[in-house]
Parts: sequence; C-alpha cells; structure tokens
Amino acid sequence: MTDAAALPGQPRGGVLSGPATARAVNVLAPNPSAMTLDGTNTWILSEPDSDLAVVVDPGPLDDGHLRHVVATAEQAGKRVALTLLTHGHPDHAAGAARFAELTGTRVRALDPALRLGDEGLAAGDVITTGGLELRIVPTPGHTADSLSFHLPADRAVLTGDTILGRGTTVVAHPDGRLGDYLDSLRRLRSLTVDDGVHTVLPGHGPVLEDAQGAVEYYLAHRAHRLAQVETAVEDGYRTPAEVVAHVYADVDRSLWPAAELSVRAQLDYLEEHGLI
Repeated sequence: MTDAAALPGQPRGGVLSGPATARAVNVLAPNPSAMTLDGTNTWILSEPDSDLAVVVDPGPLDDGHLRHVVATAEQAGKRVALTLLTHGHPDHAAGAARFAELTGTRVRALDPALRLGDEGLAAGDVITTGGLELRIVPTPGHTADSLSFHLPADRAVLTGDTILGRGTTVVAHPDGRLGDYLDSLRRLRSLTVDDGVHTVLPGHGPVLEDAQGAVEYYLAHRAHRLAQVETAVEDGYRTPAEVVAHVYADVDRSLWPAAELSVRAQLDYLEEHGLI
C-alpha cells in the first residue's frame, strides 16, 4: 500500500465524512462514480462558538442527502444561514434550490442563473457569517464560473473541482479554458506561498494536507499533458479522439469522453499560442 504522505498533496486517510478542520465538516453525498470519486463533498463551515453555519455545494438533488446536511448542522447546534456554490455542475449545484427551501437561505454563486436572492459572488468578496470569514478566489478553468473559498482561520481553501483530493480534474471545454485554469492554479499557489494555506478541502476525494504540493503537482501534470498533446499533433494525430486514444492509452476508457474535453481545451490553447 502506498503511504499517503508520498502521494501528491498528502491525502488524508480515513472516512471522508465528518470534521476536517476546526471550522469545516464534510457530509459526503451518495453519488459515487468515476467522475465524482467517492461522491460530492458538501461542506458545513462555522466558527466553533457560533450557532450559524455556511454550506458550500449542497450537491445533487437528493432529498435524503440534503436533509442529512441540515440534520448534521443542527446536531452541532448550528443553523444554516447561507448557501454557496463553487460552480454550477449538477453534482455540486442541482440540489441548491431544494436546499434553500429546507433552510430558508439565499444561494450565492458567480453565475446569476444559479443564485437565489440578489447577491452574487465576485473576486475580492469577503463573506462573514457568525464570525466566520471566507474570501472569494476566482478560479476559472474547470468551468468559467468556478470559484474557490479561502478560509484563513484554518489556513485552508475549498477548491470545488479545481483541485481534487485524488487524481486530476477536467478542463470542461468549451466552457473551461486551459489558459484560465493555469492562471487559477498559480493563484492558488500564491495562497500557499503568501497566505500560509496548507490544507485543501476539495469538492471530491480526501482532504489534502499539502496544498502547495498539490498545486505544484497539478501544474506539472498539465505541462506534461500539454507537451504530450503537442507531440501527438506533430506525429499526425489530428482529431481530439485520435489524440485521446494516443495520449490517454493508459487511462480507463470510461474516462476518455472527459479526457477529450481536456484535450480540446489543450488543442485550443496550443493553437491560440501558435504552437500547432
């Protein structure tokens, strides 16, 4: 068995659901798959001495899960006061409207189509609820509307699908763009260097104890894949499907459709930069 400390980002072992930091509790949604790993991580955030909580990514439209999130908060003496979304993919956001009904909360997101209430989210926003401070970090690339949430008191960042607890993520072309994604990874790296962030609370998979290591791994992985795609094109592989079959030959074929989205994003990036 591989030691978790030797893996990128040092993933934390053990059960995913439950307390992750002093201010963050995970409730794992029952939607495991090749794309969602163990399922969607729904995060309940609050100050230890506060009776108010913020929920990030209620998850899929699964009434049992949504009620379990509410019950978990209530058992800890918390009332859900606000709902936030990292991005609009259904495994993170499809349950948001129903969750808002159950809790009487607003839903804040970057995409106006996902909001319930007048307030959205934007770069530089700081959310304070029950003494909890969350700073909004724009991290487009996986999707155009992807956000991360910096939790300074725990030296942690909630990354949605921008960084996963295991494996790497998809640049969901055409909405996702590789140039944006690389910029977002560099922005997250600056949090680890300049702001002391050391813990990643991802949208899927285990907590990562080495945030900087995770970001560096992601940047190196993207550079490697981009070089592979560029070489494949030079070798005569022209269509995205051909490139996927060549470059991702060692990857489970069930993941090839998702890999093709990333390849399309990489091909666009190479073309935009005059490299193919």
